[in-house]
Amino acid sequence: MDRRNILTLGAAAGLGLLPWAAAAQRKALKDQIVGTWMLVSWVQTRADGTKNLRFGSNPKGINTFSPTGRFSLIIVQPDLPKISSNDPMKPTPEEAQTIVRGSIAYFGTYSVEEATKTLSLQLDGSTLVNQLAMAQKRDIESISADEMRYINPTGVGGTGKIEVAWKRA
Repeated sequence: MDRRNILTLGAAAGLGLLPWAAAAQRKALKDQIVGTWMLVSWVQTRADGTKNLRFGSNPKGINTFSPTGRFSLIIVQPDLPKISSNDPMKPTPEEAQTIVRGSIAYFGTYSVEEATKTLSLQLDGSTLVNQLAMAQKRDIESISADEMRYINPTGVGGTGKIEVAWKRA
């Protein structure tokens, strides 16, 4: 093989244009998930087809996956009320209700099923304790270096699927 062919082959491999080179460059799904992700969107589609934006049209959130299998997530509506008493132990009933409806946080361990592109979460704690007894599966629709989209096929109480989009922090 002459020098020109070697350079062409090397460039093609480096750009991932050869099937075996592209396969070698792809990371396992479990490795792609690791890191910190910022929330882009959260949309629930109920059984009747209606959409619910529980956290508003511009939700705030963070989801962190460690290489050791731990994760944490928090999502908040950006316009949550301040507590008028300035004491988290003494919100008004309206403030408490708005804060509960407009926020969720949970943490625990995770595993990835590469073949089915499924993320399984085992919750150790949650602001919605009802979740602790539920199987937590997320179907990963797509993932790239800077974006991840997944679906929670069953929200709490079987209230429809939830589509979530994240961008890498």
